[in-house]
Amino acid sequence: MLRRTFLATPILAAAAPDDTPRVDYHAHPEHEMTVDKALAISRERNVKLGLVEHAGAKESPTSHRLSTDDELLRWIAALKGKPVYCGIQAEGMDWHRHFSKPVIAQLDYVLGDALTMPDRSGNLIKLWTPAFQTSNPQDFMDRYVDYHIEVMARQPLDILANPTFLPTPLQPDAARLWTAPRMTKIIDAAKKYNVAIEINTKYQVPAMPFLEMAKGAGIQFSFGSNAHDAAAIGEISFCVDTWRKLRLPASRFFRPAPAGRKPIQLRTLA
Repeated sequence: MLRRTFLATPILAAAAPDDTPRVDYHAHPEHEMTVDKALAISRERNVKLGLVEHAGAKESPTSHRLSTDDELLRWIAALKGKPVYCGIQAEGMDWHRHFSKPVIAQLDYVLGDALTMPDRSGNLIKLWTPAFQTSNPQDFMDRYVDYHIEVMARQPLDILANPTFLPTPLQPDAARLWTAPRMTKIIDAAKKYNVAIEINTKYQVPAMPFLEMAKGAGIQFSFGSNAHDAAAIGEISFCVDTWRKLRLPASRFFRPAPAGRKPIQLRTLA
């Protein structure tokens, strides 16, 4: 059976008895987590998986990032015929320039985030690491919001992953730092560029005020564990609980776009 035909069958829209979706679009088959092991976990937890590999310019000669059409095609072929969605996690603003559009369009979806961000000197900082420092949280937040918008404006994304994550030093002040105007800017950009917002288990973001605003704006949502190991892949309890609190209909849950309607096919990129 062709993978795209298989993806259209009802079994792939796993749901809880109350029709809450059970799909983890942000699972990484890395290290000792093979595709076959991920599939076994998917069956055990009754959670459909979207498996993603990192893709974009390689950070070093030994980097495992996909960075050529041949590498991306091998990833797509590895999942062909398996009951999973096939995606990538985009790395870098110009990731899509490393691949041809027809090959990107063979993916079910692309997710990306704002967690690797340039500082004022232009150096890229990984916000989840101790390398992050700031003496001016308000200035950082304004730049961070702008960067969320830039990520969606310049990349053909389906899903904004890890949205509103804050570096460890700023997390205690999250409620004050995430003001309504800042949240509105990100939500407006997601709506403009037709990007779904991920409800993320690993970092337990976004917070409910952001999600309520996104709900009111008509945004679609996805679930993501952002997991790299057997203990966490498919663990979407936080996502499911949040979905139920939001009281969203199934129509608001992200589904991959059909052939011909992928962001890489519809977006005009600078």
